[in-house]
Amino acid sequence: MNGRSVTAFAPASVANVGLGFDFMGFALSGAGDRVTVSLNGSTGDTTIIMSGEYGSLIPVEPAKNTASVAAIAFLKAKGYEGKGLKIELEKNLPLGSGMGSSASSSAAALFALNELLGNPSTTGELIPFAMEGERIACGTAHADNVAPSLLGGFVIIRSYDPLDIVRIKCPDELYCAVIHPHIQVRTADARRILKREIPLGDVTKQCANVAVFITGILREDYDLIGRSMDDLLAEPKRIQLIPGFDNAKKAAIGTGAIGCGISGSGPSIFALCRGEALSFKVAEAMKGSLMDSGLESDIFISSLNAQGAYLI
Repeated sequence: MNGRSVTAFAPASVANVGLGFDFMGFALSGAGDRVTVSLNGSTGDTTIIMSGEYGSLIPVEPAKNTASVAAIAFLKAKGYEGKGLKIELEKNLPLGSGMGSSASSSAAALFALNELLGNPSTTGELIPFAMEGERIACGTAHADNVAPSLLGGFVIIRSYDPLDIVRIKCPDELYCAVIHPHIQVRTADARRILKREIPLGDVTKQCANVAVFITGILREDYDLIGRSMDDLLAEPKRIQLIPGFDNAKKAAIGTGAIGCGISGSGPSIFALCRGEALSFKVAEAMKGSLMDSGLESDIFISSLNAQGAYLI
């Protein structure tokens, strides 16, 4: 293994999907981070080399970098404690974007490292280690970004203790338009403003919405999906961090989107659409709406059945 290197890519993701705070998410095709991993000779040191559009913004200290934290935890668990790593991270996702930037880095690093070590774990077994990267990034080891980034597609985290993840097939026509405004929202800040106590009535409505949303996906009933996309828990508090969100959501629905909400902790906004062509129209409508609020933004379009991490 010494001298050999392995490169992997892991995609961006949409977490929460509006309704599912910390327990639903799906992968996005195209956008993501690339990581090359090799063993650092006989030394136990871990070195990190950053590149990519956002590489200069990422810490290179092993204890602060999500990719290295996840990789070192995996090495220790597999009996390689004390071994050093060389991690070359091409950072293509913006920080604080609401598109699973930290998750993409840790997922790609783990996928590459697992291959380098001879695949001692399944892809699903890498998720708890990737969650440790999330703990460094925002203080909470959640899986709704790392699970879809590793596994691909649409995932539901039924339980964290023990970890129990369900992957479901979405309709082939179901696409997502994601618009990323050029502002940053720290996940820790977005979590801090959430209410700690929630009225029982809101919990009941939210549970019903989640049940109907999943039923709509499984039945390929787009009307059910749209009717259920009403987040009562996170969105009402987090919209204060996203200038122009209300108008962007109105633009998305007015252009024909099935539903619209905040991607992860924001500021990215996602809209579910029937068909790829409509997704582009909805994305352009949201982009135009945000420009009216003085915000430039980037567009990402993806199926909800996008591929997860893979080797390059």
